[in-house]
Amino acid sequence: MGATFGRLVAIDVKPGSAADSQSGLNLLKPTIYGRLAAERCGKEVAFVVIHPSSNFFGHYLLGPLERRGRAILALNTRFAGNDATLTMERCIQDLGAGVAFLRAEGYRRIVLLGNSGGGSLAAFYQSQAERLTITDTPDGRPIELSKEDLPPVDGLAMCAAHPGRAQVLTDWLDPSVTDETDMLAADPALDMYHPKNGPPYDRAWLERYRAAQRARNERITDWALARIRGFDASPDPDGPKDAAFLVFRTAADPRFVDLTLDPSDRKGGTTRGSARASNYGTLHTGRICSLRSWLSQWSVRLSRADGPKCLAQTSVPVLSVLYSADTVVFPSQVAQWAQAAKGRAREYTLKGATHHMVGQPQLLDELADVLVGFAAER
Repeated sequence: MGATFGRLVAIDVKPGSAADSQSGLNLLKPTIYGRLAAERCGKEVAFVVIHPSSNFFGHYLLGPLERRGRAILALNTRFAGNDATLTMERCIQDLGAGVAFLRAEGYRRIVLLGNSGGGSLAAFYQSQAERLTITDTPDGRPIELSKEDLPPVDGLAMCAAHPGRAQVLTDWLDPSVTDETDMLAADPALDMYHPKNGPPYDRAWLERYRAAQRARNERITDWALARIRGFDASPDPDGPKDAAFLVFRTAADPRFVDLTLDPSDRKGGTTRGSARASNYGTLHTGRICSLRSWLSQWSVRLSRADGPKCLAQTSVPVLSVLYSADTVVFPSQVAQWAQAAKGRAREYTLKGATHHMVGQPQLLDELADVLVGFAAER
Protein backbone atom coordinates (compact mmCIF):
# COMPACT_ATOMS: atom_id res chain seq x y z
CA MET A 1 0.00 0.00 0.00
CA GLY A 2 1.16 3.52 -0.80
CA ALA A 3 1.70 6.11 1.89
CA THR A 4 -0.88 8.86 2.38
CA PHE A 5 -0.14 12.26 3.79
CA GLY A 6 -2.28 14.80 5.55
CA ARG A 7 -5.93 15.46 6.01
CA LEU A 8 -8.53 16.25 3.43
CA VAL A 9 -9.83 19.81 3.52
CA ALA A 10 -12.90 21.17 1.72
CA ILE A 11 -12.95 24.87 0.88
CA ASP A 12 -16.00 26.75 -0.34
CA VAL A 13 -15.39 28.95 -3.37
CA LYS A 14 -17.40 31.53 -5.25
CA PRO A 15 -19.76 30.29 -7.96
CA GLY A 16 -18.59 30.55 -11.52
CA SER A 17 -20.41 29.77 -14.73
CA ALA A 18 -22.80 26.90 -15.40
CA ALA A 19 -20.04 25.24 -17.41
CA ASP A 20 -17.51 25.02 -14.56
CA SER A 21 -18.52 21.50 -13.55
CA GLN A 22 -20.56 18.55 -14.74
CA SER A 23 -21.73 18.10 -11.15
CA GLY A 24 -25.00 19.82 -10.35
CA LEU A 25 -24.19 19.63 -6.63
CA ASN A 26 -20.86 21.37 -7.10
CA LEU A 27 -22.50 24.09 -9.15
CA LEU A 28 -25.00 24.77 -6.37
CA LYS A 29 -22.31 24.74 -3.68
CA PRO A 30 -18.94 25.02 -5.39
CA THR A 31 -16.16 23.45 -3.36
CA ILE A 32 -12.50 22.74 -3.97
CA TYR A 33 -10.47 20.15 -2.13
CA GLY A 34 -6.97 19.98 -0.77
CA ARG A 35 -4.73 17.63 1.17
CA LEU A 36 -2.87 19.35 4.01
CA ALA A 37 0.23 17.48 5.14
CA ALA A 38 1.18 19.18 8.39
CA GLU A 39 1.80 16.58 11.10
CA ARG A 40 4.36 17.87 13.62
CA CYS A 41 4.84 20.97 11.48
CA GLY A 42 4.94 24.44 12.93
CA LYS A 43 3.01 27.43 11.68
CA GLU A 44 5.99 29.38 10.37
CA VAL A 45 5.75 28.29 6.72
CA ALA A 46 3.24 26.52 4.51
CA PHE A 47 3.77 25.54 0.91
CA VAL A 48 0.96 25.29 -1.64
CA VAL A 49 1.29 23.12 -4.72
CA ILE A 50 -1.42 23.48 -7.35
CA HIS A 51 -2.03 22.94 -11.06
CA PRO A 52 -4.84 24.34 -13.21
CA SER A 53 -6.27 20.88 -13.97
CA SER A 54 -4.06 18.07 -12.66
CA ASN A 55 -4.92 16.29 -9.41
CA PHE A 56 -1.97 16.99 -7.12
CA PHE A 57 -3.23 15.02 -4.11
CA GLY A 58 -0.46 12.50 -4.68
CA HIS A 59 2.25 15.08 -5.35
CA TYR A 60 5.77 13.83 -4.76
CA LEU A 61 6.69 16.68 -2.38
CA LEU A 62 4.04 16.03 0.27
CA GLY A 63 6.02 13.43 2.20
CA PRO A 64 9.49 14.98 1.88
CA LEU A 65 8.36 18.42 3.04
CA GLU A 66 6.19 17.15 5.88
CA ARG A 67 9.08 15.00 7.16
CA ARG A 68 11.15 18.18 7.30
CA GLY A 69 8.58 19.88 9.49
CA ARG A 70 7.12 22.04 6.73
CA ALA A 71 3.41 22.04 6.01
CA ILE A 72 2.25 21.65 2.43
CA LEU A 73 -1.23 21.97 0.97
CA ALA A 74 -1.83 20.04 -2.25
CA LEU A 75 -4.74 21.96 -3.70
CA ASN A 76 -6.98 21.20 -6.67
CA THR A 77 -8.96 23.77 -8.62
CA ARG A 78 -12.61 23.15 -9.52
CA PHE A 79 -11.33 21.98 -12.92
CA ALA A 80 -9.27 19.06 -11.62
CA GLY A 81 -9.35 16.26 -14.15
CA ASN A 82 -11.37 18.24 -16.70
CA ASP A 83 -9.98 21.37 -18.32
CA ALA A 84 -12.50 21.48 -21.18
CA THR A 85 -14.14 24.61 -19.73
CA LEU A 86 -11.27 25.88 -17.61
CA THR A 87 -10.66 29.60 -17.23
CA MET A 88 -7.44 30.80 -15.68
CA GLU A 89 -9.25 33.72 -14.05
CA ARG A 90 -11.38 31.28 -12.07
CA CYS A 91 -8.29 29.21 -11.20
CA ILE A 92 -6.62 32.13 -9.44
CA GLN A 93 -9.81 32.66 -7.45
CA ASP A 94 -9.67 29.03 -6.34
CA LEU A 95 -6.01 29.37 -5.40
CA GLY A 96 -6.87 32.46 -3.40
CA ALA A 97 -9.40 30.46 -1.39
CA GLY A 98 -6.64 28.00 -0.52
CA VAL A 99 -4.24 30.76 0.53
CA ALA A 100 -6.97 32.36 2.66
CA PHE A 101 -7.60 28.97 4.29
CA LEU A 102 -3.94 28.71 5.30
CA ARG A 103 -3.90 32.26 6.64
CA ALA A 104 -6.95 31.43 8.75
CA GLU A 105 -5.12 28.32 10.00
CA GLY A 106 -2.41 30.62 11.34
CA TYR A 107 0.45 30.08 8.87
CA ARG A 108 2.67 33.12 8.90
CA ARG A 109 4.40 32.75 5.53
CA ILE A 110 3.15 31.01 2.42
CA VAL A 111 5.19 29.89 -0.58
CA LEU A 112 3.54 28.82 -3.83
CA LEU A 113 5.15 25.82 -5.52
CA GLY A 114 4.71 26.39 -9.24
CA ASN A 115 5.32 22.88 -10.52
CA SER A 116 4.96 22.20 -14.25
CA GLY A 117 1.75 23.93 -15.41
CA GLY A 118 1.33 25.33 -11.92
CA GLY A 119 4.14 27.81 -12.51
CA SER A 120 2.17 30.18 -14.70
CA LEU A 121 -0.86 29.85 -12.39
CA ALA A 122 1.28 30.83 -9.38
CA ALA A 123 2.80 33.82 -11.17
CA PHE A 124 -0.57 34.92 -12.56
CA TYR A 125 -2.05 34.69 -9.09
CA GLN A 126 0.64 36.72 -7.34
CA SER A 127 0.66 39.42 -10.02
CA GLN A 128 -3.07 39.96 -9.49
CA ALA A 129 -2.74 39.66 -5.71
CA GLU A 130 -0.27 42.53 -5.74
CA ARG A 131 -2.19 44.64 -8.26
CA LEU A 132 -5.66 43.54 -9.27
CA THR A 133 -6.53 44.59 -12.83
CA ILE A 134 -8.89 41.88 -14.11
CA THR A 135 -12.61 42.55 -14.36
CA ASP A 136 -13.54 40.09 -17.12
CA THR A 137 -12.42 36.96 -18.94
CA PRO A 138 -10.83 37.20 -22.40
CA ASP A 139 -14.20 36.58 -24.07
CA GLY A 140 -15.51 39.78 -22.49
CA ARG A 141 -17.66 38.24 -19.77
CA PRO A 142 -17.42 40.03 -16.41
CA ILE A 143 -15.84 38.19 -13.48
CA GLU A 144 -16.02 39.38 -9.91
CA LEU A 145 -12.57 39.34 -8.37
CA SER A 146 -11.70 41.31 -5.26
CA LYS A 147 -8.51 41.85 -3.29
CA GLU A 148 -10.05 39.71 -0.56
CA ASP A 149 -10.21 36.83 -3.06
CA LEU A 150 -6.45 37.00 -3.67
CA PRO A 151 -4.38 37.35 -0.50
CA PRO A 152 -0.72 37.73 -1.54
CA VAL A 153 1.91 35.13 -0.70
CA ASP A 154 5.50 35.51 0.45
CA GLY A 155 7.47 33.60 -2.17
CA LEU A 156 7.28 31.66 -5.44
CA ALA A 157 9.21 28.46 -6.14
CA MET A 158 9.11 27.37 -9.78
CA CYS A 159 9.94 23.66 -10.09
CA ALA A 160 10.17 22.29 -13.63
CA ALA A 161 7.71 25.03 -14.56
CA HIS A 162 6.89 25.91 -18.14
CA PRO A 163 5.95 29.51 -19.09
CA GLY A 164 2.23 28.89 -19.56
CA ARG A 165 -0.44 26.74 -21.12
CA ALA A 166 -0.86 28.93 -24.19
CA GLN A 167 2.87 29.17 -24.80
CA VAL A 168 3.45 25.44 -24.39
CA LEU A 169 0.48 24.40 -26.49
CA THR A 170 1.73 26.66 -29.28
CA ASP A 171 5.15 25.02 -29.07
CA TRP A 172 3.43 21.62 -29.22
CA LEU A 173 0.84 22.30 -31.94
CA ASP A 174 1.36 20.30 -35.11
CA PRO A 175 1.44 22.94 -37.87
CA SER A 176 1.05 20.32 -40.61
CA VAL A 177 -2.69 20.03 -39.85
CA THR A 178 -4.64 21.24 -42.90
CA ASP A 179 -8.18 20.50 -41.69
CA GLU A 180 -9.13 21.08 -38.04
CA THR A 181 -11.91 18.49 -38.35
CA ASP A 182 -9.65 15.70 -39.66
CA MET A 183 -6.80 14.35 -37.56
CA LEU A 184 -5.13 12.75 -40.59
CA ALA A 185 -5.25 15.72 -42.97
CA ALA A 186 -1.68 17.04 -43.00
CA ASP A 187 0.94 18.77 -45.14
CA PRO A 188 4.02 16.53 -45.14
CA ALA A 189 6.29 19.53 -45.70
CA LEU A 190 5.46 20.74 -42.18
CA ASP A 191 5.27 17.35 -40.48
CA MET A 192 8.11 16.96 -37.97
CA TYR A 193 7.51 13.20 -37.97
CA HIS A 194 8.01 12.86 -41.73
CA PRO A 195 11.47 11.31 -42.16
CA LYS A 196 12.41 13.75 -44.93
CA ASN A 197 12.26 16.64 -42.46
CA GLY A 198 14.45 15.22 -39.69
CA PRO A 199 15.65 14.89 -37.07
CA PRO A 200 17.98 16.67 -36.98
CA TYR A 201 16.01 19.64 -38.25
CA ASP A 202 17.32 22.33 -40.55
CA ARG A 203 17.26 25.73 -38.83
CA ALA A 204 15.49 27.46 -41.71
CA TRP A 205 12.84 24.72 -41.69
CA LEU A 206 12.45 25.19 -37.94
CA GLU A 207 11.77 28.89 -38.38
CA ARG A 208 8.99 28.11 -40.86
CA TYR A 209 7.69 25.43 -38.52
CA ARG A 210 7.53 27.71 -35.47
CA ALA A 211 5.83 30.46 -37.48
CA ALA A 212 3.25 27.96 -38.73
CA GLN A 213 2.57 26.79 -35.16
CA ARG A 214 1.85 30.34 -34.08
CA ALA A 215 -0.35 30.85 -37.14
CA ARG A 216 -2.40 27.76 -36.28
CA ASN A 217 -3.00 29.02 -32.74
CA GLU A 218 -4.06 32.40 -34.13
CA ARG A 219 -6.45 30.81 -36.64
CA ILE A 220 -8.19 28.88 -33.89
CA THR A 221 -8.42 32.06 -31.81
CA ASP A 222 -9.97 33.99 -34.70
CA TRP A 223 -12.48 31.19 -35.32
CA ALA A 224 -13.39 30.99 -31.62
CA LEU A 225 -13.91 34.76 -31.39
CA ALA A 226 -16.13 34.78 -34.46
CA ARG A 227 -18.34 31.99 -33.10
CA ILE A 228 -18.62 33.66 -29.70
CA ARG A 229 -19.61 36.96 -31.32
CA GLY A 230 -22.34 35.13 -33.20
CA PHE A 231 -23.64 33.51 -30.02
CA ASP A 232 -23.54 36.79 -28.08
CA ALA A 233 -25.44 38.61 -30.83
CA SER A 234 -28.32 36.14 -30.76
CA PRO A 235 -31.52 37.45 -29.10
CA ASP A 236 -32.45 33.90 -28.04
CA PRO A 237 -31.91 33.68 -24.24
CA ASP A 238 -31.82 29.90 -24.42
CA GLY A 239 -29.65 29.69 -27.51
CA PRO A 240 -26.04 28.47 -27.55
CA LYS A 241 -23.53 30.45 -25.50
CA ASP A 242 -20.46 28.29 -26.03
CA ALA A 243 -19.39 25.20 -27.94
CA ALA A 244 -16.97 22.32 -27.43
CA PHE A 245 -14.44 21.37 -30.08
CA LEU A 246 -11.38 19.19 -30.63
CA VAL A 247 -7.81 20.27 -31.31
CA PHE A 248 -5.97 17.45 -33.01
CA ARG A 249 -2.25 16.69 -32.94
CA THR A 250 -0.83 18.59 -29.96
CA ALA A 251 2.46 16.80 -29.25
CA ALA A 252 4.71 18.11 -31.99
CA ASP A 253 7.55 20.07 -30.43
CA PRO A 254 10.74 19.22 -32.38
CA ARG A 255 12.63 19.22 -29.07
CA PHE A 256 10.90 15.96 -28.21
CA VAL A 257 13.00 14.09 -30.78
CA ASP A 258 15.92 16.39 -31.68
CA LEU A 259 18.08 16.50 -28.57
CA THR A 260 20.43 19.07 -30.12
CA LEU A 261 17.66 21.64 -29.66
CA ASP A 262 17.60 23.19 -26.19
CA PRO A 263 20.12 20.54 -25.06
CA SER A 264 19.80 18.90 -21.65
CA ASP A 265 20.24 15.49 -20.02
CA ARG A 266 16.84 14.28 -21.27
CA LYS A 267 15.98 11.28 -23.36
CA GLY A 268 13.81 11.49 -26.47
CA GLY A 269 10.03 11.37 -26.29
CA THR A 270 7.61 12.84 -23.78
CA THR A 271 6.36 11.91 -20.31
CA ARG A 272 3.84 9.68 -22.12
CA GLY A 273 6.43 7.83 -24.17
CA SER A 274 6.58 8.15 -27.94
CA ALA A 275 6.02 11.73 -29.05
CA ARG A 276 4.49 10.63 -32.37
CA ALA A 277 2.03 8.31 -30.61
CA SER A 278 1.12 11.10 -28.20
CA ASN A 279 0.50 13.43 -31.12
CA TYR A 280 -2.31 11.13 -32.27
CA GLY A 281 -3.50 10.42 -28.71
CA THR A 282 -7.17 10.42 -27.81
CA LEU A 283 -6.47 12.57 -24.76
CA HIS A 284 -3.63 15.04 -24.82
CA THR A 285 -2.85 18.66 -24.05
CA GLY A 286 -5.62 20.96 -25.24
CA ARG A 287 -7.42 18.17 -27.06
CA ILE A 288 -10.94 19.01 -25.81
CA CYS A 289 -12.01 22.55 -24.97
CA SER A 290 -14.74 25.11 -25.32
CA LEU A 291 -14.53 28.34 -27.29
CA ARG A 292 -14.43 30.54 -24.21
CA SER A 293 -11.98 28.30 -22.42
CA TRP A 294 -9.65 28.34 -25.42
CA LEU A 295 -9.32 32.11 -25.15
CA SER A 296 -8.46 32.00 -21.45
CA GLN A 297 -6.02 29.12 -21.32
CA TRP A 298 -4.77 28.20 -24.80
CA SER A 299 -4.83 31.35 -26.96
CA VAL A 300 -1.30 32.72 -27.17
CA ARG A 301 -2.77 36.11 -28.07
CA LEU A 302 -5.42 36.47 -25.37
CA SER A 303 -4.53 34.26 -22.40
CA ARG A 304 -3.38 36.40 -19.48
CA ALA A 305 -1.53 33.55 -17.77
CA ASP A 306 1.83 34.17 -19.41
CA GLY A 307 4.01 33.10 -16.50
CA PRO A 308 7.18 35.15 -17.05
CA LYS A 309 5.22 38.30 -17.94
CA CYS A 310 3.15 37.89 -14.80
CA LEU A 311 6.23 37.17 -12.69
CA ALA A 312 7.79 40.44 -13.82
CA GLN A 313 4.85 42.21 -12.17
CA THR A 314 5.51 40.66 -8.74
CA SER A 315 7.88 41.68 -5.95
CA VAL A 316 8.39 38.53 -3.85
CA PRO A 317 11.48 36.28 -3.79
CA VAL A 318 11.64 33.61 -6.50
CA LEU A 319 13.30 30.21 -6.73
CA SER A 320 13.71 28.67 -10.17
CA VAL A 321 14.58 24.96 -10.33
CA LEU A 322 15.65 23.22 -13.53
CA TYR A 323 15.17 19.46 -13.76
CA SER A 324 18.03 18.63 -16.09
CA ALA A 325 16.54 15.41 -17.54
CA ASP A 326 13.02 16.78 -18.03
CA THR A 327 11.51 15.64 -21.34
CA VAL A 328 8.78 18.29 -21.58
CA VAL A 329 10.08 21.45 -19.87
CA PHE A 330 13.32 22.66 -21.38
CA PRO A 331 16.24 24.79 -20.13
CA SER A 332 15.37 27.86 -22.22
CA GLN A 333 11.85 27.84 -20.74
CA VAL A 334 13.07 27.56 -17.16
CA ALA A 335 15.56 30.38 -17.80
CA GLN A 336 12.65 32.73 -18.51
CA TRP A 337 11.69 32.74 -14.83
CA ALA A 338 15.01 34.14 -13.64
CA GLN A 339 15.05 36.67 -16.48
CA ALA A 340 11.57 37.88 -15.56
CA ALA A 341 12.37 38.07 -11.84
CA LYS A 342 14.93 40.82 -12.51
CA GLY A 343 17.48 39.87 -9.89
CA ARG A 344 15.05 38.40 -7.36
CA ALA A 345 15.55 34.79 -8.45
CA ARG A 346 17.71 32.13 -6.94
CA GLU A 347 18.46 29.42 -9.53
CA TYR A 348 19.11 25.75 -8.89
CA THR A 349 19.71 22.75 -11.16
CA LEU A 350 18.49 19.35 -10.06
CA LYS A 351 20.92 17.20 -11.98
CA GLY A 352 19.32 14.13 -13.56
CA ALA A 353 15.78 14.90 -12.41
CA THR A 354 12.96 13.86 -14.71
CA HIS A 355 9.65 15.70 -14.93
CA HIS A 356 7.78 13.55 -12.40
CA MET A 357 10.88 12.37 -10.49
CA VAL A 358 9.63 8.78 -10.42
CA GLY A 359 12.16 6.47 -8.76
CA GLN A 360 14.45 9.34 -7.75
CA PRO A 361 14.20 9.50 -3.93
CA GLN A 362 17.62 11.08 -3.43
CA LEU A 363 16.76 13.90 -5.81
CA LEU A 364 13.44 14.36 -4.05
CA ASP A 365 15.28 14.81 -0.77
CA GLU A 366 17.66 17.25 -2.43
CA LEU A 367 14.78 19.28 -3.80
CA ALA A 368 12.95 19.31 -0.47
CA ASP A 369 16.08 20.60 1.28
CA VAL A 370 16.44 23.37 -1.31
CA LEU A 371 12.80 24.40 -0.87
CA VAL A 372 13.05 24.42 2.92
CA GLY A 373 16.16 26.58 2.70
CA PHE A 374 14.50 28.98 0.28
CA ALA A 375 11.42 29.32 2.48
CA ALA A 376 13.64 30.09 5.49
CA GLU A 377 15.26 33.05 3.73
CA ARG A 378 13.90 36.50 4.45
